[in-house]
Amino acid sequence: MRILVAGCCGFVGSALCQAFRELLEHASLAGFDNLMRPGSEMNRSRMRALGVQFFHADLRSPSDIALLPPADWVIDAAAIPSVRAGLAEDSLQLMGHNVAGFLHLLEYCRRHNAGLLLLSSSRVYSIEALRSLPLRVQDRAFRLDNSTALPAGASLAGISPEFSTRAPVSLYGASKLAAERLALEYGTAFHLPVWITRCGILAGAGQFGTPGQGIISYWIHAHLRRRPLRFTGFGGSGHQTRDVLHPRDLASLLLRQMRAGFPSSPQVWHAGGGIENAISLCRLHDWCDARFGPHSVSADPSEPPFDVPWLVMDCSATSAWFGWRPAMALGQILDEIARHAEAHPEWLEISQA
Repeated sequence: MRILVAGCCGFVGSALCQAFRELLEHASLAGFDNLMRPGSEMNRSRMRALGVQFFHADLRSPSDIALLPPADWVIDAAAIPSVRAGLAEDSLQLMGHNVAGFLHLLEYCRRHNAGLLLLSSSRVYSIEALRSLPLRVQDRAFRLDNSTALPAGASLAGISPEFSTRAPVSLYGASKLAAERLALEYGTAFHLPVWITRCGILAGAGQFGTPGQGIISYWIHAHLRRRPLRFTGFGGSGHQTRDVLHPRDLASLLLRQMRAGFPSSPQVWHAGGGIENAISLCRLHDWCDARFGPHSVSADPSEPPFDVPWLVMDCSATSAWFGWRPAMALGQILDEIARHAEAHPEWLEISQA
């Protein structure tokens, strides 16, 4: 099996390459990256050590993509992944990567008759619909309140793919929805296997965290280094809650999808930590206090335009179809990041270079 990973020097792409090397001993692995993200250059040598054939290429350049070797499967982990992206002058850059650049990847799949595994996002769901969910506070975290009727696609297990995607979803969310639709159309037009996986928060050791992206990693590193921290939005309570998944567990699902070949309907799946791996920001801060010692946090009640109070992925359909469920518990993920933070005091500077 020949696998090509777009964005192989990012956190998710590099973690997938390592997992595939362990799970698929005889697979041919190649990857490309434009090394634009601060810290991504560090993973180039890691790719070499894993035996991944590395190409310095930019998804936005058709000539770069034309030089890549043939593959049986392409994994798109190259998107700009921040929901805050595109809010200023970089909106064209966001669409250039996530839509126009993605078209070049689809053309690569067409030329080489390659299957596509698109890593999409939980942030394709309607912000207004998510903010309208009935919530209560329990154990210092938002919880879904099912004492009233819930909208389609919402249950105590989380949000399913049937939940509303009506606008607004943010420019980032719109770019991922556009990529999903393009992928499905290419798959139908050119008879290509296409699997779309909407991911919850992905986190683990080696993630380059910032306040707008990789928040779990950022919070742990910043707490350990006694950087200023604040709860923003929703009254400054820190009750906003998300679920967390380790990329290695994502890799096991992608491997199942590749082995399945052509998907039958549906073609959109969820990969997240689910209720068992859900945590609020203030509970994460509590965990850090217990691990590193107390550290103060401030409150900012202002409402960022695209934040949501609660978003947990319901992966029950994925589990039933593929026999898949996350193997790494939330505590293990947090501990892995903490050990990495203790061993790399320079990590925040590298992430934000």
